[in-house]
Amino acid sequence: MTGEAQLASGTGGWAGRLRLLRSNLSYFLGELRRQPLALVGGVVVLAYVLAAIFAPQITSHDPFQGNLRQRLRPPAWAEGGNPAYPLGTDDQGRDLLTRIIYGARISLAVGLLSVGISVVVGVILGSLAGYYRGPLDNILCRFADLLLAFPFLIFAIGVMAFLGPGFANLIMALTFKGWVEFFRLVRGEMMAEKTKEYVEAAKVVGQSHPAIIASEILPNTIQSVFVLGTLRMGYMIIMEASLSFLGLGIQPPTPAWGSMVAAGRDYLLTAWWASTLPGIAILLLVLSINVFGEGLRDILDPRLKIE
Repeated sequence: MTGEAQLASGTGGWAGRLRLLRSNLSYFLGELRRQPLALVGGVVVLAYVLAAIFAPQITSHDPFQGNLRQRLRPPAWAEGGNPAYPLGTDDQGRDLLTRIIYGARISLAVGLLSVGISVVVGVILGSLAGYYRGPLDNILCRFADLLLAFPFLIFAIGVMAFLGPGFANLIMALTFKGWVEFFRLVRGEMMAEKTKEYVEAAKVVGQSHPAIIASEILPNTIQSVFVLGTLRMGYMIIMEASLSFLGLGIQPPTPAWGSMVAAGRDYLLTAWWASTLPGIAILLLVLSINVFGEGLRDILDPRLKIE
């Protein structure tokens, strides 16, 4: 094949891929418009992401430094409120809106990292166990069953008590058990797909087992993994907030929603906003992620059922 022919072939290949990508994106957006709740959830999640990214441009207050003269100032719409602090201030005189926005960075980072690592570990182990079976499958399944015997929050509390508080330790605690759901999903999909005709055809033409797993079977399971990952992200954010609330997660003065709720609970009768508004931020984000994830499940993989 000449250089010009190769270039034309490569150009046509990329053009075909772009057309396929546009077609799939158009189909996805069209289906998403038919599910208004999922669409609203996606918009809310996108708003949180943009607020976390552009936090310095949204607010000029320092999330760490406060002004004790403005301590426990009510929201701007309430009596005694200051327009410079739209959602009021906390017990250290720090702007609550600023800390909520910067707290979104922590929650989203924990959710993305913990789910991302869990996906990688779960997909690799699930693929190996489901395809090869044998002793490896038995060992991994028994270990997964052992982890499932412990409630997630109790298990995470125990791990954090052993490792100590901190962002890196929090990610480790959440992923130490978080991979199990993805392992079980991919293992089941792998066992079901490996007996189908296209896998047998790949073996006949001489493809290796790793190539069959990576190029033939995994692409047929990626939609289920993506949907499950979206749904589990909200759960990981709840776990992070719970551990921070108990003092085992992100430590003050770093703005984390769970620790903000814990710090404000002593002033519920006199300064309800200090604890209530960060709690509402958690509620809205997790609810939006779950609603969006349910919509994705219906669009991408209607067969997927989450226990």
